[in-house]
Formats: sequence, C-alpha cells, structure tokens
Amino acid sequence: MSLSDIFRTSNSPIDPNEKLTEKEHRALEKLANKVVEWKMAVPAILFLESVKPLNWIGSQAMVFFEPFVHALFSFPDFDILQKTLEKRESLEVLIQKIERLDAEVYEKEKAQKRERKKNRKGLFHRFKKKKTNNP
Repeated sequence: MSLSDIFRTSNSPIDPNEKLTEKEHRALEKLANKVVEWKMAVPAILFLESVKPLNWIGSQAMVFFEPFVHALFSFPDFDILQKTLEKRESLEVLIQKIERLDAEVYEKEKAQKRERKKNRKGLFHRFKKKKTNNP
C-alpha cells in the first residue's frame, strides 16, 4: 500500500468490489455486542465517527500491538478485525450495528420498566381498605 492509499477517500477506493465477508460481519457483530453490553455505545460511536478517515492507520496500529494483545488476552477474532478495519466501509458498518443493538436494548429496558411499573404496588397498599358490598 502506498502513501496515497492511506489517505484515500471513499470516492476513490482501491477495489470498488471489496465487500465485507460473512466472517467479518460476525466479528463486527461480536464487537458491537460487547460495546452495547458495556453500555459504551455513545462514546464508541463518537470515537468511531471522529476517526473514520484514519481506519487504515488504526488497523496498522493493531498489527503493531498484536503480540501484546495475544500475550495478555485470548482474542481469536483479532486478526479478522484487523483485516476488516483496513476496508473503508467497515467503520460505518460497525457504527450501524452498534446503533441497532443499542436501540434494541433500549426498547427492551423500556418495556421491562413499563412492566415493573404496571406490577408495582403503592407504598400504602396494605392499608387501603377493600370495598365490600354490605346490604
């Protein structure tokens, strides 16, 4: 890859037919799940949007830190993620996956909160007199 390839824009891709594979989509989905699980969706989206033009440089930083990561963690999808981040569209796909998963989690939490509220009894529910029909 030449220096001009590093700073290419989405209008001038190296290979216009370069698409993400199913394995790459699964790796991005796992990463998005972890981000949403840790409740870091908003900071992650903000960070990813701000570093979109530098995704190739980030992937090369991952190559540099690979020995450290493999020495400290068991992360089997690291190589797949590194190769995926070399592709220009990968960050946008990751952002969309994070947004979709975060919206799903938000709706589930909202539904659970409504259900808890519906089932909740008041503070003085024990002291309320029951209405009886005495003739």
